[in-house]
Amino acid sequence: MKQENQGIYMKRRNEVFAVLVTAPDKSTARKLARAALKAKLIACANLIPAVESHYWWKEKVEHGKEVLILLKTTSAQVNRLEKLVVSLHPYDTPEFLVLTISGGNRRYLAWLTNSLR
Repeated sequence: MKQENQGIYMKRRNEVFAVLVTAPDKSTARKLARAALKAKLIACANLIPAVESHYWWKEKVEHGKEVLILLKTTSAQVNRLEKLVVSLHPYDTPEFLVLTISGGNRRYLAWLTNSLR
């Protein structure tokens, strides 16, 4: 028999988000993650080093090494999180992509939302 606090739990649409942000290096990624954590705008940040990015910039194809930051937040915090990231980020146009989380482990999602209250 399954315990009540295990298994997949579907949150209401748009309540929990994963936000993708790239940074030029680990130091910048850590600075952004710490600032968001201290402001209680995210419950967690994962820094994924050695991402190779290829992109259009000023009508040229460019490439470079970056760090991908995966930020977990709620709909109540996402707008403030965007303002913080944009204000601290060294890029003119930082990546800030919001992905809706449609479900996940009940205990993890409860921890995430309770961390931001």
